[in-house]
Amino acid sequence: MGADHPDVATSLNNLAHLYRAQGRYSEAEQLYGRSLTIREQQLGADHPDVATSLNNLAGLYQLQGRYSEAEPLYGRSPAIMEQQLGAGHPDVALSLNNLAALYQSQGRYSEAEPLYVRSLAIREQQLGADHPDVATSLNNLAYLYQSQGRYSEAEPLYVRSLSIREQQLGDNHPDVANSLNNLAGLYESQGRYSEAEPLYVRSLSIREQQLGADHPNVASSLNNLAGLYESQGRYSEAEPLYVRSLSIREQQLGADHPNVATSLNNLAALYESQGRSSEAEPLYVRSLAIFEQGLGVNHPNTVTVRRNLEQLREEMNGDEMME
Repeated sequence: MGADHPDVATSLNNLAHLYRAQGRYSEAEQLYGRSLTIREQQLGADHPDVATSLNNLAGLYQLQGRYSEAEPLYGRSPAIMEQQLGAGHPDVALSLNNLAALYQSQGRYSEAEPLYVRSLAIREQQLGADHPDVATSLNNLAYLYQSQGRYSEAEPLYVRSLSIREQQLGDNHPDVANSLNNLAGLYESQGRYSEAEPLYVRSLSIREQQLGADHPNVASSLNNLAGLYESQGRYSEAEPLYVRSLSIREQQLGADHPNVATSLNNLAALYESQGRSSEAEPLYVRSLAIFEQGLGVNHPNTVTVRRNLEQLREEMNGDEMME
């Protein structure tokens, strides 16, 4: 078909998705960029497929903390969708949702909320109140409220999202596991540990059953359950979960994936809580190196781990002086 055929752009886009999932961001960026160029050249700047490419490239930038580069792409995408498909089209709702998520990542909650609300309204109107995409919008708006400490507003949205997914997808669907995980996270944020634990456990069970014991989402569930145990001081129960989560992520995603860095940071924090500073320090060091390489020195995750490492070293130096 030739190097500039629209179907080539689709293939480039799909391969970029794979690289993104593997944490191979620089390779994904090149393919997303080439896909976008082909689509703009062959289909025109206002074609819906161009909007899709803009959205995908913006999502990659957002993942790397490159918010200033992501925003104009996300902003251009819904404008194209509205112009070409109409203001009430479900693809417009998707674009609005993604722009809202960017604003949320930056703490721009007041700008994110109306976009999430409008996205939800479009989906309810066009797809019906019980559509799985409505459940996704409810989940995202709930997470925004949770981030703001608006727990009483978040909870009924999480509950409704879970109910839709159980009803439409079945009790053992991976999206049900996601809802269980998120509702458990809300309960954990409120200190409602006894309510959170069975939801985390059920989410983990679904993921192991449906996705396999070594799937990255299983690693996420292990990490979250370990975090709950750590919050309760149940360190001996938390440690093997953190270790297993780290092992899965290294095996499935590669040693330099940002999720591996997250696991290293969390395990290091557990060791630090137990006074095992000498075991914590190399994990923080490795986590920081991964984040700096993959996401940049100014990404929020990089900043957090750097601060954790600095605080640990200050404590270690203080202990040495006291001796």
